[in-house]
Amino acid sequence: MRRTPAAIGSTLFFAAAPGTVAVLVPWLITHWEFQDPLAGWAMVPLRIAGGLLALAGLSFLVRAFVRFVAEGFGTPMPLAPPEKLVVGGVYRYVRNPMYVSILAAIIGQALLFGDPRLLLYFVIVAVPVVSFVRWYEEPHLRRTFGADYEEYVRTVPGWWPRISR
Repeated sequence: MRRTPAAIGSTLFFAAAPGTVAVLVPWLITHWEFQDPLAGWAMVPLRIAGGLLALAGLSFLVRAFVRFVAEGFGTPMPLAPPEKLVVGGVYRYVRNPMYVSILAAIIGQALLFGDPRLLLYFVIVAVPVVSFVRWYEEPHLRRTFGADYEEYVRTVPGWWPRISR
């Protein structure tokens, strides 16, 4: 796939899938109204940490999508997958940066808005995502990219980003 169609497809998919899971549904749950489950100033550090985590999640998510187009010549959509195994950029630090970023954004919003319902939503999202990766995505990547993917699995963690390359 050429880069321009891949970029268009990735942008549309970004708005539809992560946009729904990490932005629309949290907004429907919270209406982005601040709650105060902890008294007074105790929420301030949590709100700051949550805001930073949500912004970091969005930043890494965008980087992961761009990498699919630039390096893989494809999209995150199963209908137009990358032609090459994507291992550069944020993929050097964690194998599942899109999922990790979306989950981080949800937790960040839970802290930022002080809404424990988003923590429940996090679990509701995380269980099928981790299951999908384990039972579909990883076997599919093994079949598609063989030894290259096996080496990638040996050197890059799946869910907890490593700090150094």
